Parts: sequence; structure tokens; C-alpha cells
Amino acid sequence: MKNVLIVDDQEGIRLLLQEVFKQEGYQTYLAADGYEALTMAKTHGPDCVLLDMKIPGMDGITILQELKMMYPQLPVVMMTAYGEVDAQETTEKLGAVKYFSKPFNIAEVKETVNKILKG
Repeated sequence: MKNVLIVDDQEGIRLLLQEVFKQEGYQTYLAADGYEALTMAKTHGPDCVLLDMKIPGMDGITILQELKMMYPQLPVVMMTAYGEVDAQETTEKLGAVKYFSKPFNIAEVKETVNKILKG
């Protein structure tokens, strides 16, 4: 079973994404902040990460950099409520595979993760 790590400080978004990906047959892990995200990544070795840009304590770019140092091949999908073009370019340079602005289309997010995990 493939593992999906969902990192967002908004509980409603974490729970929504968890439900969607459980229905797709994935094991999901949730993190509300950067430190929790990195701990979960070390503990569970996710196959894909959904990562919010604005996280208390450690921003999404820093978390992305840390994840990529630990797991260079790990697919990371970025999510943000702020449609910042610079941030999108930065995350892509750091290896993010996709970038969604909130409110995102849940079907598109699901399709993206399915493509990553099911080939």
C-alpha cells in the first residue's frame, strides 16, 4: 500500500484529503506543522507528499528542501492559498512536481496523486 503524507495547518483540509486518498486505497498520514511533517516522513517513508506553503513554524519551501535532502526522489505536490508566482517557480526549482492554488479542484489533486503513485 502506498503512503501519502498530508501537511496542512488547516484541519479541515487535512481531513478532506485524508478521506479522498483513503478511498483511493492509500495509507495516509497527517501533519499540522513542519516538524511533525519531517518526523512523519522519517517514520513512515511516504511515497508522495501534499504540502501546504504557509505552515506555522516552518514554511513550505523549508519543509520541501528538508524532504528533498532526505528523499531526493520523493514526489511533493505543493498547495497554497496564496497564488504567488515566485513561490511556484521556487518550489518547482526545488523539485516539487505540481503546484495547486487553494481553493483547489479536489478531482485534479486526486488525479495528480494517482498519476504519481499508480504510474
